[in-house]
Amino acid sequence: MKYRKKPVVIEAIRLPLSSDDNLEDFHAWCRLVGFENFTSERDETLSIETLEGTMLANPGDWIIRGVAGEFYPCQDSIFKATYDAVE
Repeated sequence: MKYRKKPVVIEAIRLPLSSDDNLEDFHAWCRLVGFENFTSERDETLSIETLEGTMLANPGDWIIRGVAGEFYPCQDSIFKATYDAVE
């Protein structure tokens, strides 16, 4: 059998690629959506507490807020292959 992913609108933001990037947009998004379940590491990665356990988000990965309000990281290439921007 084959299945198609349901067309669901999600909220997401890309983790800045380096500490040189402006982090204000990222921090503003975190406050807006209530993204608090993470710790920042010295190498600019984030450890995110997800429904499946702790996951690591690397610079350039996307942080997605799922349909149940959960947060999880997604690699940029997978995000681009899976999601389209919504107006």
